[in-house]
Amino acid sequence: MLKQLRRVFKHRWMDEASHVLSTDALQRLQARIAASEALHSGEIRICVEAGLPNGFLLQNATMPTLLRQRALDQFGRLGVWDTEANNGVLIYLCLAERAIELVADRGVDRRVSQQQWAALVQRLGAALRMGQFEAGLMQSVDELNTLLVQHFAVAPGQRNPNELPDTVVLA
Repeated sequence: MLKQLRRVFKHRWMDEASHVLSTDALQRLQARIAASEALHSGEIRICVEAGLPNGFLLQNATMPTLLRQRALDQFGRLGVWDTEANNGVLIYLCLAERAIELVADRGVDRRVSQQQWAALVQRLGAALRMGQFEAGLMQSVDELNTLLVQHFAVAPGQRNPNELPDTVVLA
């Protein structure tokens, strides 16, 4: 019980995610996602949370399990699973735990190796540890763009409908 209370305190102490990305940075990320999605049929979403909700923190599970559950919850809540080609990708950050979860829908996950996903997460983690949130997320969007263009490129002259918002979610 004491462990769970410590978790709750740690996550409530980290009160908001907006301090890591300025309004201008959020707009630049949104523009980068929109530009990327013009080249492929995939959808990219970013969710940055200060801390996990209390309902997650009070569960009797390990933190990696809780973080993965929360990322999957956000994947569903944001509709990333609901693309025509099942090729949505969510980058989920939990600031209180300094954690990154990448969730890819089945259409793209079966075409990209675990090593490629792990390398992307590792590079993003390195940037975040240096406090380079915008640069790290921009690089991740660019890397996702390369992967999605490789597997889901829009044909010349074809227009890709934007199935999901391009905004970064701060929770």
